[in-house]
Amino acid sequence: MATKPLLTQNSHMKAQGVWNWTLPAWVVKLPDGRAINVCPQARVCAKFCYALEGAYRYPTVRAAHLRNLLMVLDTPLLWQEQMAAELRHPRYAGRHIRIHDGGDFFDDSYLVMWLDIMRGAPSGITFYAYTKEVSRFRRLVEPNPPHNFKWVYSLGGNEDSLIDLDHERHADVFPDEQALMDAGYASQAAADTLAVYGPPRVGMAANRRRVAQGDHSFGQLQRIRDAQRAARHQHQPAAD
Repeated sequence: MATKPLLTQNSHMKAQGVWNWTLPAWVVKLPDGRAINVCPQARVCAKFCYALEGAYRYPTVRAAHLRNLLMVLDTPLLWQEQMAAELRHPRYAGRHIRIHDGGDFFDDSYLVMWLDIMRGAPSGITFYAYTKEVSRFRRLVEPNPPHNFKWVYSLGGNEDSLIDLDHERHADVFPDEQALMDAGYASQAAADTLAVYGPPRVGMAANRRRVAQGDHSFGQLQRIRDAQRAARHQHQPAAD
């Protein structure tokens, strides 16, 4: 019996020749009672995460994403083997694979498995990802990245302060297109792959405007939160 494909496409990504691998986002409670944070470095962005809304909440969609996570957690070698085999199908030749329409590289072993998959993938396939796992990438990816892997650090997480906003490729989410252009960012609205091929300061408009976001980007909100946290820590009385 044939297994279901691990990679999927929505209509928007299909038009761009991009295939997706998706996990559930944020903190997930598994059927056996386990809880896992699939986006451990997410912070401000979690409040506005598109992968917790809309079609992502449909039972069939949620079940498919949960199936993916359970494969990675409970049968990782089988998952890695199946992913590697699937990528040999001709439909992926010359295509882009976006890793994580939802979720992130939540632990070292999972990231290392993806790096192994990339290095063994057929020529012509390019992988890309948005990630908030900055320190993990510093250790495991940046010293020796696969030639077919491109990534962009995304703002709104615990490790924003580790990103050199003047020199490193990064992405931020703004209330609308005008706000991102005013901030000096280039929009990736025309194609998702512009996040890794376009100018290094990548902006995207929020999928819907939220009152709580106001006129700020995710990165700006995170910097405000970090400053408030630092101020509280500074004014805490010293322990006896």
